[in-house]
Amino acid sequence: MRSLKVSIAAIICILLVSSCNKYSSVLKSKDNEYKLKMADQYFANKKYKAAQELYEMLFPVLKGTAKYEEIYYKDALCYYHLKMYREAESYFKGFLEVFPNSTRAEEVDYLHAYSFYKQSPKLELEQVNTTKAMGMMQTYINTHPGSVRIKEATEIIDQCRVKLEQKDYRAAELYYNLGQYRAAAIAFTALGNSYPESVKGEDYKLKIVKSYYRFAKMSIPEKQIERYEKVISEYEDFVDRYPESKLLKDALEYKNLSENNIKDIKNEQTQTSAKR
Repeated sequence: MRSLKVSIAAIICILLVSSCNKYSSVLKSKDNEYKLKMADQYFANKKYKAAQELYEMLFPVLKGTAKYEEIYYKDALCYYHLKMYREAESYFKGFLEVFPNSTRAEEVDYLHAYSFYKQSPKLELEQVNTTKAMGMMQTYINTHPGSVRIKEATEIIDQCRVKLEQKDYRAAELYYNLGQYRAAAIAFTALGNSYPESVKGEDYKLKIVKSYYRFAKMSIPEKQIERYEKVISEYEDFVDRYPESKLLKDALEYKNLSENNIKDIKNEQTQTSAKR
């Protein structure tokens, strides 16, 4: 058994060395037709790194010929399949600029936008590429209204929107957890305005009410009445927007507390004035 394993390993080593030697000879070859044939063969066999190197060697040779479009296209796809999405995005863009009327233009336009989507980072990081992917997918939809990829493009826009919403929510929630209630209220308000169709709209509105209530409670006495009135105003807006919400009961509690606190403050002010 051990002898068999050694033999298999030896065969694999021989094949690898042979493959490397063959590729080295392709790179050194002066026959550009042979290089192109081998590049296409590597591409078909999904050996994208080898194919990409050969295609780029052939760029200056085949530029302006009938074969240039295809190697440009395949070179861009090599980067894409190698998950080098920044480079792929750049090459797809270049392809569209050089061959705007290509029969491959629609596909490349989609892959160009998709490359930005694939560069969308973790939620904790800046979402520049997520925003770009949304914009470019929307442009793709507008430019190619009959495309079979419209559904996929729309789904990607939705996924990006959810991701951006989650990031904005985390920021607003962080303000709340840190006790920065005014900032939290503003952030949750912006969140609701930015994503009016969100399934979490009611939750955001309740957080606005709660944030303004806690902000009012922490305020100096001279500012408390107007800030409690803001809580009541936000509650009334909640009722207008979501009259059937199951969260209205929770929001009502803060509205009632605010009204009671306003009464207490006014009574105290009246008593203080009477003593004077």
